[in-house]
Amino acid sequence: MIKMLEPMMGEIQQEAATTKRVLERVPGDKLSWKPHSKSMTLGQLAIHVATIPGAIATMAQQEAFDVSKASFEPPQPASTADLLKALDESIKTAETALGGLSESSATGTFRLVYGEKEIFALPRIAMLRSIMLNHWYHHRGQLSVYLRLLDIPVPVIYGRSADENPFQ
Repeated sequence: MIKMLEPMMGEIQQEAATTKRVLERVPGDKLSWKPHSKSMTLGQLAIHVATIPGAIATMAQQEAFDVSKASFEPPQPASTADLLKALDESIKTAETALGGLSESSATGTFRLVYGEKEIFALPRIAMLRSIMLNHWYHHRGQLSVYLRLLDIPVPVIYGRSADENPFQ
C-alpha cells in the first residue's frame, strides 16, 4: 500500500468498528419501517451504510463513473445478520481496492458523469475522502436518527450519546 493511503486505511478500520456498533442495533423486525414516504426503509438505509466503502472503492478503480447507468435503490435486507455480513465484505473490498492503488492512480483524476455531461472531476484520493468516507458518515448519522425515532438506544459514535457514555 502506498504511504498516502495509510491514514485513510486506518480511518476505514476505525470507522468500520463504529459502523458495526450502529448496525448491530438495527432491529430485524423493523427493516421495512421508514420515517417518511420519501425516505428509504430502515433496512435499505442500513444496507447502504454497510456497503458504501466497498462500492465506492470499487467505483474509484475506474477512470469515470456514469450515474445515468446506475441504480441507487438499495436492496431490502432480510436480517441484521445480513447487514453485518455486508459490512465485513464491504470493508474487505475497500481494503483490497485501496491496497492496489498506485500513487499515480490515487492522485489521478476521477470523473463523475451523467452521459456526456461531466458532474465533477477530482483527484481520486479527494473523491475517496468525500464520496466514500464523508458520504458514509453522513448516512450513518442518518441511520442513528432512524434508531432514535424507533426509541432504540443509540450507541457511542464519537463521544457519548444520550444512551451511552464511554467516559464513565
